[in-house]
Parts: sequence; C-alpha cells; structure tokens
Amino acid sequence: MTYVVTDNCIKCKYLDCVEVCPVDCFYEGENMLVIHPDECIDCGVCEPECPADAIKPDTEPGLEKWLEINTKYASLWPVVTVKRDALPDAEKFDGESGKFEKYFSEAPGQGD
Repeated sequence: MTYVVTDNCIKCKYLDCVEVCPVDCFYEGENMLVIHPDECIDCGVCEPECPADAIKPDTEPGLEKWLEINTKYASLWPVVTVKRDALPDAEKFDGESGKFEKYFSEAPGQGD
C-alpha cells in the first residue's frame, strides 16, 4: 500500500503534508503535489494534515488513475520538503470537481 495525492490538490497545493513526511516522498508540480509510491512507507501521517482532503490510501476503490499519475510525475518533478504558502485562491478551488481535466499542469514546481 501507498498513499496518493488526488485531484483536489490541483490549484490548491497546500504543503502541510510535506513537513510531516518522515521520508520526503512528496514531489512538486506547478499546481499540485504527488507522492512517490516506492518511497512512501505507508505511515499515513500526511493524510490528516491535508486541508483539501486530497491524500488517500491507494487501497480505496477507483484510485488506479491517481497511482499512475503519482508514479509518473514523482519521477519528473523535484522533491519538496519545505512548507510554503498554498496557491493563491486555494480556498476558491478546494472541492471543485473536474480539476484534472480543467487545470492539471505537467510543469514541475520549484521544489526545495
């Protein structure tokens, strides 16, 4: 099992989760984070820290797409371990449906 970041992170990108991760397995895109599934130790400390409720265990049904996305972009984006401010208007986008299709960016974030 691993944890994955899902679409509610898009356009929010709260970084509360990265500062509690004991193995630094979060990677930063321009407008979302992902978890490297091979580095995640399944401790679960990140899940309750996410204000957007975007982190889920991959054992939940229907998360296969998100496991693939997290795996792919964790190998392309820089690691992030430092909490910074969320994206502007994060609260406005929190909970919006269809965010992947509307807003997802393949561009890397700044990382550490």
